[in-house]
Amino acid sequence: MSKLIVSNQITVNGAFESPSPHEWLVLDEDSGEASLEQLILSDALVLGRKTYEGLAVVWPELTDDPALGRFADRLNAMPKYVASRTLTEPLEWNATLITGELDQAVPAMKAEHRGNLFVSGCGEFAHALTRQGLVDEFWFWINPSIWATGPRIFDGIGPVRLELVASTPYRSGVLWLRYRPAND
Repeated sequence: MSKLIVSNQITVNGAFESPSPHEWLVLDEDSGEASLEQLILSDALVLGRKTYEGLAVVWPELTDDPALGRFADRLNAMPKYVASRTLTEPLEWNATLITGELDQAVPAMKAEHRGNLFVSGCGEFAHALTRQGLVDEFWFWINPSIWATGPRIFDGIGPVRLELVASTPYRSGVLWLRYRPAND
C-alpha cells in the first residue's frame, strides 16, 4: 500500500506562494537531486484543480530547460489524479478525475499503488485531505528566506499534531523536514 504525501516548498515563515517564487526558492543541486529521487519513487501525482491547471501549463514547456528538464520529464510522464467539482474528462497531461468522495477514493488509490502518491500544493485540496486524516506524511522543503506577503501554509487548519520522521539539511540552507500525523 502506498503513502499519500503532501510536499511543499516554503519559506522559513511558511510562505508557499508568491508572484515571484524564484526570489525565495533555492534551486541547489543537492536538494534538487533528492527531490527528483522522491518523484522517481512516486507512482502518481494527486492534485487539486488549481494546482493541476497551473502545473499542466508550465511543465510540458520545460522539457528542454537545462535546470528543470529532468523534473519536467518525470512530472510529464507520471499519472495524475485530479480532484475537481468543475472539470470534466477527458483531461490532458496524463490526468484522470478522482471520482466519488475523498474518504473513499484516496484509500482506494493507496491500495492500488505501491509507490508514493505525491500531493503538490497546499490549497483547498491539501486542506481537505488533512482535515479528513488522509495524509500519511507531510514534507516541507524549507528555503532560507523570509517572504513578507502571500498565504501561509496550512492557515486555518488544525490542530494536527505531527511527529518528526526525518530531517535533512543541505549546504544551501534548504532543510527537508518529513513528518507524519502523531497517533496521540
